[in-house]
Amino acid sequence: MRMNLSRCILAGLGLALASQTQAATTGTIDSTLTLTAACQVNGSSGTSGVSFGALDFGTKDALFTTADAQVIGGGGAMSILCSAGTVPVIRVRGGLHDGQSAGGNRALADGDGNFVPYDFYTDAGHTQLLAIDDTITLPTSSGVAQTVNLYGQARGKEGLPAGVYTDTVSVELSF
Repeated sequence: MRMNLSRCILAGLGLALASQTQAATTGTIDSTLTLTAACQVNGSSGTSGVSFGALDFGTKDALFTTADAQVIGGGGAMSILCSAGTVPVIRVRGGLHDGQSAGGNRALADGDGNFVPYDFYTDAGHTQLLAIDDTITLPTSSGVAQTVNLYGQARGKEGLPAGVYTDTVSVELSF
């Protein structure tokens, strides 16, 4: 029994000495995250090749007077989501066939030298013309997607042959 008592005392003394010889060091970890301003168009991000949507005038007969459409992107009107505090500005640049047909600033082409004039508008009533290189300035972003309504109107003219008429317009988003 004395031997067990001696072992217990020695073990306790060893633990006491061991705890007194351990040293502790304290400090900190610095953590950093840098966020840069960013925007998404119709749920997609990137610096080039982003689709701002499509303006589809549908199918009309070659004797049509006017055709109206809205730019649709991602299933609805164009959607712009930017970092909070930024001011998104959309610039609608030139198209491939601008000025090729009287009656509009822009033109759809069939590839055989035939053109259908059209224009962009910022209102459904087609009273607010959006000329080539004009901008749409959105309110300061709160970090919630903003809807941008952009409309188009094509105008028919005499002598248009049946066919598919297309144009591609450059768009720039700055923030």
